[in-house]
Amino acid sequence: MDRIEFRELIIALMGVNQLEFERHVKLTAAEITQLWASYMNDKGLTCQLQHFLAKVEDEEIRPLIQQALDLVQGNLKSLTEIFNKENYPLPYGFNTEEDVDATAPRLFSDTYVLNFLHQGAQISLQAYSISLSLSVRADVYSYFNECISQLAEFLREIKELLLVKGLYIRSPYLPTPENYDFVKSQKFLTGYFGDRRPLAGTEITNLYANFQRNALGVATMIGYSQVAKSKEVRKFLIRGKEISEKHCEIFGSIMREDDIPVPMSGDTEVTDSTTYTFSDKLIMFYSTALIALSVGYYGTAMAMSPRRDLGVQYSRLIIEITKYAEDGANIMIKNGWLEDPPRALDRDELAKKK
Repeated sequence: MDRIEFRELIIALMGVNQLEFERHVKLTAAEITQLWASYMNDKGLTCQLQHFLAKVEDEEIRPLIQQALDLVQGNLKSLTEIFNKENYPLPYGFNTEEDVDATAPRLFSDTYVLNFLHQGAQISLQAYSISLSLSVRADVYSYFNECISQLAEFLREIKELLLVKGLYIRSPYLPTPENYDFVKSQKFLTGYFGDRRPLAGTEITNLYANFQRNALGVATMIGYSQVAKSKEVRKFLIRGKEISEKHCEIFGSIMREDDIPVPMSGDTEVTDSTTYTFSDKLIMFYSTALIALSVGYYGTAMAMSPRRDLGVQYSRLIIEITKYAEDGANIMIKNGWLEDPPRALDRDELAKKK
């Protein structure tokens, strides 16, 4: 009897179908971690989206915010079912009673919100793709596959509205070569001294995308700093704004060397409101999440940039934001805001309890 026949025999003896059989298999570390992170992100997004929905003025953007909120709430329902079937405790996360005041004055413009949805959908789509690749159990795979399908369509609708409003910023165009060619010199890799070769398409793509993410980060940090209660949190956010501005300048200067157009900044999309809108806990959660994403994106950009000077720049920036992330984690730990993620057992601690 081969493995497939043995598996089918076990399923028959248990009197269940294949999907039910899969649910008897424990979640792997990768699966529970991805599900836990998705739950936390969606709980936080619920708070932000409800505030956006309460304050939006553009009737073309309103349906997209509502659609995003519906997707997030549907995800939370599915995630809750999976956690409950596993008898795995739900994360505390965030809630609309503690972490947002939907009645507070608008903090960000409708243009910011539309760009927020665009960037958020792109980031989530990449995260779901990773989660899907790590999923084995049928119900978990099905969940992330459905998330990707829904989000892909949602992202298309956002792009279409950005295009209609003339707000979509396309990445630069490249000239069409006459024929294929091969690299003929080690100068392709250099970039410290002398003439630097023009940027490659992958390098431009990453510089442009990292500039846009940092530009949105500047606006986000400005808005958050205006409504944060804690002086320590405000100081942390202002520092983050300054780091993002500096990174925008670095990426912009590299692109300007090759006469590549630099995207516009979005700091004018923040209102002058200083009224409590989001809790410091929620603000720090998203601020540190943005930092973690930047580390990943910079690492990817470094790997995709053959020109050595770009690799050095990215490695230096990674060191800077990693230190900044550590300071953010310390603030969250001190205030009891950092929820413990899924992790392995501490065997030494178990032994001490005997």
